[in-house]
Amino acid sequence: MALYKELHSKGLNIIGVSLDKDAAAWKQAIAKDGLTWTHVSNLKHWEEPIAKQYNVEAIPATFILDANGKVVAQDLRGSELKAKILELLAK
Repeated sequence: MALYKELHSKGLNIIGVSLDKDAAAWKQAIAKDGLTWTHVSNLKHWEEPIAKQYNVEAIPATFILDANGKVVAQDLRGSELKAKILELLAK
């Protein structure tokens, strides 16, 4: 969340894809955590088409896409995640 707040104005966008099955619980969690980026879900749990497309086998899963939609990194965390995002935003 801090990374999004820091870098959203510089071009960082996040799309959260949920594997939830319960719409009310999913929406409540978004509101409770104050997550302001875009969220999507078909409420199909592990049958979520986007998760299948990206071969998600565990959560959380993180995919970094460049401006052309190409996956350039996956499952980075902490300083590695921030460094990759800063590298891409500098281009």
